[in-house]
Amino acid sequence: MAATTHTVGNQAPPLVAYDVFGGDRVLTEALERHLSDAPPELLGEVRDDLTVLGRAAGSAQAQEWARQANENPPRLVTHDRYGNRIDEVDFHPAWHRLLGKAVGAGLTDAWGRPAGHLRRAAGFFVWSQAEAGHGCPVSMTHAAVPALRVDPELASVWEPLLTSHLYERELRPPATKAGVLFGMGMTEKQGGSDVRANTTTATALDAAGEYLLTGHKWFCSAPMCDGFLVLAQAPGGLTCFLVPRVLPDGSRNAFALQRLKDKLGNRSNASSEVEFDRTWARRVGEEGRGVKTIIEMVAATRLDCAIGSAAQMRQALTQAVHHAEHRSAFGARLIEQPLMRNVLADLALESEAATVLTMRLAAAYDADTDQERAFLRIAVPAAKYWVTKRCTPMVAEALECLGGNGYVEESGLPRLLRESPLNSIWEGSGNVQALDVLRALQREPLALNAFLQEVGLARGADHRLDSAIKDLLTDLADLEGIQARARRVVERIALVLQGSLLVRWAPPEVADAFCASRLGHDWGSAFGTLPHSLDLGAVVERARIAG
Repeated sequence: MAATTHTVGNQAPPLVAYDVFGGDRVLTEALERHLSDAPPELLGEVRDDLTVLGRAAGSAQAQEWARQANENPPRLVTHDRYGNRIDEVDFHPAWHRLLGKAVGAGLTDAWGRPAGHLRRAAGFFVWSQAEAGHGCPVSMTHAAVPALRVDPELASVWEPLLTSHLYERELRPPATKAGVLFGMGMTEKQGGSDVRANTTTATALDAAGEYLLTGHKWFCSAPMCDGFLVLAQAPGGLTCFLVPRVLPDGSRNAFALQRLKDKLGNRSNASSEVEFDRTWARRVGEEGRGVKTIIEMVAATRLDCAIGSAAQMRQALTQAVHHAEHRSAFGARLIEQPLMRNVLADLALESEAATVLTMRLAAAYDADTDQERAFLRIAVPAAKYWVTKRCTPMVAEALECLGGNGYVEESGLPRLLRESPLNSIWEGSGNVQALDVLRALQREPLALNAFLQEVGLARGADHRLDSAIKDLLTDLADLEGIQARARRVVERIALVLQGSLLVRWAPPEVADAFCASRLGHDWGSAFGTLPHSLDLGAVVERARIAG
């Protein structure tokens, strides 16, 4: 009789058909906490919507769309069959299904809705776990609204289309569409993040705000979109402009795609170089105030960077815990092995801290008070800096929890790892975020006061947090020559803020573990080096899929 050589055992089953929203205790608690004063029917509506989205995100269908969209990356089509320049990007159908689901779920519709930013942030967190690449145009479309509101006439035309729940992929005049997507083109090859070095020029056509742009953008995100916010040099200085792909008469605007970037990750999404040659544009805001006009868009996309990274961290943690629950080694399940439990608990702390922080910031957008706006001025770039920085090492550690299985493409974790550095670079790398926090500290005292009031709500609850706040105040007492230590300062700001939120809202064992490791001195340099005296089992239990 032939030997049985292909019996498969001791392998974790596929993680499918689960509710990404309802299975996440930390996210559901955050939603209920920040909506505790909302009408019960609003909380019920938001929970129901997110449950539908969460089940879709955890489905085998969404996982298949993600695989297809990344294994079949977008293709640049510069000309039609007759030789006419069309400059289009051809995507796999799975990309359109992912994007259509995001738009249909209201992930571009936050401004002016009850609890709009919180529900939208939670939805973005949930659906990004299915596939992250399509989140780029979703984020920019959402974030374009506050920039366009500088010009009420433009906003009245474009905002209903930007916040629509209908996805229309074809390039047509915006007036003939039920919904549109927006991208942006800020950086140029000679300047990068130093946008004031931009050389793209804008020549006025009339006094009504119409211009012609000439220049080259080094990174133009999501070039298949209907419109773009770009920066160019007008006679009055650096100015913000709206560039539509299709003009009102149905003709194509001059928007020459030079090439698509060949990127480390983010394969499903198209990033391009674009050339403007007398490209029609409409001015947004006053000449010379381009950075001030577009900064609201940048702030919103920076928060999305933190939310997107928090989502990747949660997905990586979920995969690691699922594997450890079903895989046995050395006589016990991995999740029962003390050393693996330490690793998983450490990953769970990082994920919970990122989730709690990003949902707190989304709720601050909804509150929209002077105090909360001042708080966001420091908290958003600090969160963007720290959460996106922590994403890559955490995803790498989660991948290692699966051993060799995690290193194979079929697990999904290699794609997640390739995606993980993106948010730390997009919308300004770490140094840009750190310098932005310094500007706020030096020029906007209300921002520092708002931050200190926020963390002060937890003062006295944990001695390690109190000590960390005291050390931070010592750092901030001397802002002269602070640039060289800016990263360390911003890291402390983020950790103190995360610690204060967990002390206030997380279970005691979670807050204790976070303060002991991130704010104390009893922690190693790698994940899995938490103090042995902590209740690691309780921390890991919160990371399991609820229900």
